[in-house]
Amino acid sequence: MHAWICDNPTGVDALQWKELPTPEPKAGEVLVEIKAASLNFPDLLIVQNKYQFKPPTPFVPGSEYAGVVAAVGDGVTQLKVGQNVACLSGTGGFGSHTIAQASLCVPLPPGFPHVDAAAFIMTYATSHHALVDRAQLKAGETLLVLGAAGGVGTAAIQIAKAAGAHVIAAASTDEKCALCKSMGADDTINYSVHTVPNAFRDAVKAATGGKGPDVIYDPVGGEFTEPAFRSIAWRGRYLVVGFAAGPIPNLPLNLPLLKGASIVGVFWGDFARREPKNNAATLVELAQWYAQGKIKPVIDRTMPMAELKDAYAHMASRSVMGKLVMVN
Repeated sequence: MHAWICDNPTGVDALQWKELPTPEPKAGEVLVEIKAASLNFPDLLIVQNKYQFKPPTPFVPGSEYAGVVAAVGDGVTQLKVGQNVACLSGTGGFGSHTIAQASLCVPLPPGFPHVDAAAFIMTYATSHHALVDRAQLKAGETLLVLGAAGGVGTAAIQIAKAAGAHVIAAASTDEKCALCKSMGADDTINYSVHTVPNAFRDAVKAATGGKGPDVIYDPVGGEFTEPAFRSIAWRGRYLVVGFAAGPIPNLPLNLPLLKGASIVGVFWGDFARREPKNNAATLVELAQWYAQGKIKPVIDRTMPMAELKDAYAHMASRSVMGKLVMVN
């Protein structure tokens, strides 16, 4: 087998493409022949030693992948050789094969392509947990999505529309705004043109008829967090999803007081660990929505697994729309 090895988490340049012995699964494990693996923002942080989860070195990055079960360990009865699965295990995805805990592998229904499956669990489960569970988004409410053309952003648009919400998508280019429209967004805001003070807040106010959004989905952080929060509706819910812009913003606490608003943390990974039954129900509902055509991952492009460093560079350019997926 081949895999990208991180033995010194100082950044992407330290990764090495190596040939390794193909491992045998132990009890409770399966060997997965990887067909596709998606590139997520945590996959960048983890090779920079900036992610909250710090695996022992050396490790193979790649948190989310899909493929075919090539061998099963003792005690594994729910999966069989030849079965198509998707897995979100935190590491192991950027290679030709990996060992995964059988309990983390989700059997794929017929007709679920590996590329879509590799780009599905993290973004859609995060967005479902954020919007349906944490925000309790209701039909008829207005949602503002920041970073709306990215992986979690496009997932949030689709899930919100499936829930019957009105969606305003904020993105950094006209091309990205057009993609959001094609995903079902009702309105878009190109925030790269709203650079003067209060301009973005005024644009959100205009898009909501002065009321403000009931829910704000923020996977970006940075400079737009405060003006976005200042635009929120009475009893609004601000979802803290991530900080793709880099800096963690400081928010004056008088703002939620004045708006009767809530700041709501979204940590899907710990939700899945602490509430496995609720998470399983989430995945079942999402699979049903996929089968019904309500949701479908937006794939920016697929690239050969051996070109992972180029994929990281493309992601760093902030030009990705949807998900990047590496394929074998």
